Amino acid sequence: MTLKFHNTLTGKIDEFVSQTPGKVLLYTCGPTVYNYLHVGNWASYIYWDTLVRILMANNYEVDRVMNITDVGHLTSDADEGEDKLEKGARREGKSAWEIAKFYTDDFIIGMNKLGLITPTHIERATDYIPEQLELIRQLKDKGLTYQIDDGIYFDTSRFPSYANFAHLNLAAQQAGARVECNINKKNPSDFALWKFTLADEKRNMEWETPIDLLDGDEAIVTSEHLQPESDQVSGPLSDPARSRSDVTIAKSPKMGFPGWHLECSAIAMKLLGKTLDIHTGGIDHIPIHHTNEIAQSEGATGAKFSNYWLHNNFLKVDGSKISKSLDNGYTLQDLEKHGFSAIDFRMFVLQGHYRSEGNFTFEGLQSAKNRLSNWRNIAAIRHQIHDTIESDRERNEDDTTVSPYATPQAVIEAVNNDLGTPEALRIIDETFSTIIVTKPNDINGHAFLQLLEVIDELLGLQLIVSTPDISDEVKQIIIERNSARYQKDWAKSDKLRDRLLKQGIVLRDLNSGAIWEYKA
Repeated sequence: MTLKFHNTLTGKIDEFVSQTPGKVLLYTCGPTVYNYLHVGNWASYIYWDTLVRILMANNYEVDRVMNITDVGHLTSDADEGEDKLEKGARREGKSAWEIAKFYTDDFIIGMNKLGLITPTHIERATDYIPEQLELIRQLKDKGLTYQIDDGIYFDTSRFPSYANFAHLNLAAQQAGARVECNINKKNPSDFALWKFTLADEKRNMEWETPIDLLDGDEAIVTSEHLQPESDQVSGPLSDPARSRSDVTIAKSPKMGFPGWHLECSAIAMKLLGKTLDIHTGGIDHIPIHHTNEIAQSEGATGAKFSNYWLHNNFLKVDGSKISKSLDNGYTLQDLEKHGFSAIDFRMFVLQGHYRSEGNFTFEGLQSAKNRLSNWRNIAAIRHQIHDTIESDRERNEDDTTVSPYATPQAVIEAVNNDLGTPEALRIIDETFSTIIVTKPNDINGHAFLQLLEVIDELLGLQLIVSTPDISDEVKQIIIERNSARYQKDWAKSDKLRDRLLKQGIVLRDLNSGAIWEYKA
């Protein structure tokens, strides 16, 4: 089997070859935990969960890291505006630390609802402040940084290949085409590695700027004896409950916090090494966030940061970009209020290709829910195949037997081709359309179960776990109802059908008997 992905780095479909046979080093840009994630955010994580699943289906061991951005992501990607965590804290009257914990917990809950495979490592940016500072130190030692009034910046003019990844026009940027530029920066494309806390700014999250990272007169060390009224040292490594009044520390004149881009490089290289196999994210990350990751990572190490870059397209809502003004940033909680499950939404997302622009509508979600409901009823047919798996293996196949042995491989090959989930779903529909009109005992039960297992393992739709067998009591009612129908006792037949309906079971009559399904 050949595994192929569209690689943003090369701009074409590339065959995937990992650095180490049988192992993949994968980094996924995680959420900024200042609010609930909306459907557009969740679509990305469903796509990358599919990536993990197809890698596993190809017998790779996946070492995957996902960051949690709990500091430093400003409201503008251009290093301007308010930190989103601080803004969330002001919005809800909580501390930035409380906001980060609440929405991180909600993210984990959402991952579980969607059936996403938990990454090997889920790491908070605030737990990697020392690593981020060390990365700045390496960049400074190589002459790639400079300091201005609001922070320490990466000098993109000293990294010649900066524009290559996103095919940027730096000359146009110089004229102010991309972002409203900080006039103190040397180049419009330069980005913050470390932002200083300004004199009139009050922050929950800030850390001491190491003396050796500061330039000129800023690098003057002063000793300050902390008093009890200011006994909490900012940062995740501190213990807010422990008094620090008995500690004397060397304190730099400046407090600060990391730039958004810095965390991904520091966390990825700490846990996965200098060169990744695959790095994923949204297409909006290409021109700024991922371009900056490449510059700071490769600037520090001299090694290629990632061999493959995969980017998903946007998901619009009712044809419009998701925005606060339109109030269309639907969350998983919103979908539940409308009667839809997270797995309904998962099916909706898988119907589109990750590189195509999607459009979320509730009508489209209802269609996906109907498709999933139909698939579940087909999955339930496995309980109604009375031949044993052993007899399936032993008997000779003939024209009257439906044996979908080839379908699992066809599904895997579809997803192998640049995560082709729409084609995989089409193949499944085609096979299911045959199964649903076939008498259960004419279906090869072993092959059918194998197909369901592959669907669940590869697409995460939980068909098997969501379709338990009915009780013996209900089975007995169906037998009685079949008998009444055979004897043309329509009154009794209808009475038993209604009794089943109250228990959530619907009957579909065939010449050979009734097939039971779950009530929608």
